[in-house]
Order: sequence, then C-alpha cells, then structure tokens
Amino acid sequence: MIGVFDSGVGGLSVWREVDALMPAQAIVYFADQGHIPYGPRPMEEIRLFSEAIVRFLLEQGCGIIVVACNTASAAALKHLRAAFPDVPFVGMEPAVKPAAQTTRTGQVGVMATPATFQGELFASVVERFANGVQLINQVCPGLVEQVEAGRLDTPDTETMLRQYLAPMMEANVDTIVLACTHYPFLAPAIRRIVGPAVQVIDPAPAIARQVKRVMEQRGLLLSVDEAKRVFYTSGDAKTFAQTLKHLAGTDGDIRAARWNEARRFLSEEYSV
Repeated sequence: MIGVFDSGVGGLSVWREVDALMPAQAIVYFADQGHIPYGPRPMEEIRLFSEAIVRFLLEQGCGIIVVACNTASAAALKHLRAAFPDVPFVGMEPAVKPAAQTTRTGQVGVMATPATFQGELFASVVERFANGVQLINQVCPGLVEQVEAGRLDTPDTETMLRQYLAPMMEANVDTIVLACTHYPFLAPAIRRIVGPAVQVIDPAPAIARQVKRVMEQRGLLLSVDEAKRVFYTSGDAKTFAQTLKHLAGTDGDIRAARWNEARRFLSEEYSV
C-alpha cells in the first residue's frame, strides 16, 4: 500500500493525483489534524510527529511513504530517510526549478509556511535552481486553516489572498509556486486574482508521477480488484469526512487515530 500523510487535508491535493494515476493501488492517508498547523511549530516537534506517523503507516502495511506536506518535508524528510533506510520516501520539494525554467520576467513568487522557508530543503532548491531568478517569498498565515474549514471561495479567504499576492504582483511576477499542499485547493481563487498572464504551479501531478516511478523501480506496483482507500485523522473523524467529500469529492473508510503519552499514534475503535 501507499502511505500518504500531511498535517491535515492539504495532502489530499497529492492524494487525488496519486489515486488518479494509479487507481489499482491501495492508499492509506493520514491527516494529523490534532496537531495542525505544522507551519509555526519547531522543526524538532514536526520531526517527532512525522516519525510517529511513518511508524503508524508502516504498521498498516504501507511499502512506500509520501510526505505530502511541504512543512514536514522541509523539517523531517532527511531525518525520516535516515531513520527508515529501507523505506522509499517521496517528499515535497518547492517547484522552483520549473518556475525558473518558464518565467519570462525573472520574478517568481513562492507561497509557503515559515518552516518551509527555514528548512535546508528550500535553501538547497534555491541554490540549485534559482540562479538568475528573483524569488519573492510570501508567508501566508491563516490559509491552511481556511482550507481545513473548507472556506475556499469566501470573502475572507479572498481578502487574505489579495493581501499575500499583492507584494508578488507589485514585483511583476509571472509565475507563482504553491509550496504548501493546502494551497492548490485555493488555485482557482488565486488565478482569478492574478489573471491569466501569471502561471500558478501545483507540484502534485509531478509528485504522483515520481511515486509511480519509485514503485516501478521497487516492484511495488500491484493490481487488485478493489483498491482500498483508508483515511486516518488525529482530529475529528466526522469533520474530516465532510471535508474529504468537499475537497476530493469522495467518500472512504475514515478512522480516528489518537496521540498518546508514549508519543505514538494508535487507531481508535470507531470509524465513520
């Protein structure tokens, strides 16, 4: 099975691409809504949660882990690969490379959380791919919470987006990188504000293709009659069920997981 995790529902933007590309594969999704948002948290705490989630997903039988969270990838991906050397990981990398290759003005906006900008991963991406390109980095507090609440096309969300997009538009960006997996759900609103001349890059399709490549290399691709779709949340399972339907247009086997004093996630007895 494929294990996919995020701090909340943002990783569903990656989940839906993986599911569409490999419909015969079983997928287990974990939303750590009990600890959301990850963005303002210390790196060490994000690594703690991420490692516990990976252990949980491995216990469910997952053979590959997709870190469908830019913040967790920035804070924990290197640590996870060292802690689980036999497990293949696919993480989120800000799409600076394709943005740098396609920009005409040389001005690229990046929307992300504070932890993403502070991580070694972002610094590495900038060093490798942003030569000759000016990045306008924009922290976007509150947008994750808006997506979690399903408030994608509301006046208050638009007000926030206009505030965060204004410095980019003033800098004449022609490309915007969505470096948080929650933000693709806001892409229609973002495109409406910035207009058709600005390219908005959602990395999720490329991540799904990378997951498939890794699975092919590892011989992990399977074909089953009815692929399982299981969703765990450390928050409220009923609320997650409603959000899943709203964001991804699907139902699933939704279960609850709780964080215990031993710093592990345990599956609860009930499901939705």
